Amino acid sequence: MNFPMRRLPKLVLAAMVALSLPFAGAAESQAQGTAKAAPAAQTAAVVTKVQDFYDKTQTFESDFEQEFVIKAHGTTKKSKGQVAFSKPGKMDWIYQDPAGNRVVSDGTILRVYEAANKQMYEQNVQKSQYPAALAFLTGTGTLSGAFNFELYDGAVMNFAGGQVLVGTPKTPTPAYQKVLFYVDTQTSQVRRVLIVDGQSNRNRFDFVNPKVNVPMKDERFKFVPPAGTQVIKP
Repeated sequence: MNFPMRRLPKLVLAAMVALSLPFAGAAESQAQGTAKAAPAAQTAAVVTKVQDFYDKTQTFESDFEQEFVIKAHGTTKKSKGQVAFSKPGKMDWIYQDPAGNRVVSDGTILRVYEAANKQMYEQNVQKSQYPAALAFLTGTGTLSGAFNFELYDGAVMNFAGGQVLVGTPKTPTPAYQKVLFYVDTQTSQVRRVLIVDGQSNRNRFDFVNPKVNVPMKDERFKFVPPAGTQVIKP
């Protein structure tokens, strides 16, 4: 994605980290470097279980907490709010902090609204680099189709009671070099995603109290910005 992907790490891909949990950053990278990856067959089995879970999921909603670490500046930004996904391709991020920000897709158009600037960016979803890290939630992609995976035990990756799938994109993209999926062993549900981009910035986002297959109306994924908003298109 051209302009939105530069914004989304601030609004979406950097919006969900559990603030009460230690940040998954350099320590996890070091752990991965010393830990032994699981055999390929075991890795494939976990990927299949996760995909099966989301293949049966038509809608998803959750509170989210986020932390975005900008390596070059040594700064950290935190955000929180509510998020909803509905197949195919619909999503809605409502921000409490920063208040008023919104990221909405009706499955066709992606809209990124920045309340402080009264600006909204629009782009056709098909022409964007839609984040593969979230495609499994919207039914617009599969995990195995987007990534090559290694599997690590959660105990060595700061994720007790689960497993961590470390994905390398099959098609190189500047948007991310690695995506880590933190999987609850009992349910095969992804509870945390950590995205590492080409500049070694880190976006970790945690789903808090997630719910699946809750009925949703399409109106939830339509957004009209306040009067006076500048609409920017590529």
